[in-house]
Amino acid sequence: MAPGDTATTSVTVRNDSDIVEAYSLEVVGDCASWSTADPPRVSLYPGTSQTVTIRLEPPRSPDVRAGETPLGVRVLPAEHPEAVRVLETTVHVEEFRELHTELAPSRRRGWLRGRYRLAVRNRGNTPVRVGFTPGQPGEELGFAFSPAEPELQPGESVEAGLRVRTGKPVWFGAPVVWPFTVDTAEAGDRETAREDATAVRTPLEAEFVQIPVFPRWLLVVLAALLALLLAWFALVRPVVRSAAQEAAEEAAGEVVQPRPTHVGEQGGQAPGTGGGTGGGSDARPGGRDAQAPPGPGGDGPAAGEGTSGGAGRQSSATIDLQTSAGETRTGTYRVPANSVFGVTDIVVANFQGDEGVLTIMFGDRKITTIALETFRNQDYHWVTPIEIPENETVTVEVTCEKPGTPATGRRARGCHEVLNVSGVLSRTTR
Repeated sequence: MAPGDTATTSVTVRNDSDIVEAYSLEVVGDCASWSTADPPRVSLYPGTSQTVTIRLEPPRSPDVRAGETPLGVRVLPAEHPEAVRVLETTVHVEEFRELHTELAPSRRRGWLRGRYRLAVRNRGNTPVRVGFTPGQPGEELGFAFSPAEPELQPGESVEAGLRVRTGKPVWFGAPVVWPFTVDTAEAGDRETAREDATAVRTPLEAEFVQIPVFPRWLLVVLAALLALLLAWFALVRPVVRSAAQEAAEEAAGEVVQPRPTHVGEQGGQAPGTGGGTGGGSDARPGGRDAQAPPGPGGDGPAAGEGTSGGAGRQSSATIDLQTSAGETRTGTYRVPANSVFGVTDIVVANFQGDEGVLTIMFGDRKITTIALETFRNQDYHWVTPIEIPENETVTVEVTCEKPGTPATGRRARGCHEVLNVSGVLSRTTR
């Protein structure tokens, strides 16, 4: 019998006892879930019999396997239960094939390839081996299934992968849509599957959207850049080269003017004055004679006034200070006698990365206090020099809280800071 149909068979019950007996009929075995007895209970006088119909209605489900299925009918007397009987036979269940397939997603986007999922379920009552057949109006796409031919038991499901690939990329322009279909059928017996009306299925439809490698707006940007490049070579570059050439010609044609010579630069003589015995006097501004002693309102220095022994020279001093952990130490530089040190630059080096406090003082003046952990190298500069008179000191005070780690990678035993002071050291006379 075919699943989904209805079939009947009969059982005849006879009362061979000498009393009235009631008999209960029940279907047992693999057919019990879809078989019934009609009527399920009969009462018989002694020597009489009655035919009971057994209705068979196997569902169209993978739970009911194709083939021979045993059928049992148990007849149970109410007065003599020890005389129970079980009548047995077999029911032949025919095969039916039904495959359910889903393709997801129905649309994919990509440059060259797209991946899809095929979910296949065997809703028939016999094992099948499934094959996939792709279809496309042209030959632009290539298809690959994994696994290619899965085998399914009744009620079993499997998920197969589908990879769709195009032969060549689309560089520019609009996306190209490639429609295709996938047909699922039994790989073992295609002819039998076509004869079974339930095996006819509509092919699954899907699309692969091939997007261009370079978007459309990139063409606009490239065109704009090309236009700017052409404009540069055609318009801007000649103007720039012409302006640069004119500037070079003007610089080459300039006349170098001589530097004016000040009074006293030529052997101490003013221009136009001779060194012989001729008449004429070496006069200074204001009509004062060069031989006249300076008086009030003259050009010389006043009595007791200090004069500079020179414009000074660049000088620098370095204070290298090492401090043990938990201690405070100071390092000093003393300005020499008869000198003034005009400080313009100081550089502090904390190359180990120590932690603690550093204070810099010029004489009694505190310049700055810095936390060591906030820097590795620090520098200060002054446009107007800070003057430190003779015998005054530049002092560096370091409180070492935690030594750092130098470039060697091993933690130092103590803190180590270096201060460099630069400026102009001038000599003074009284």
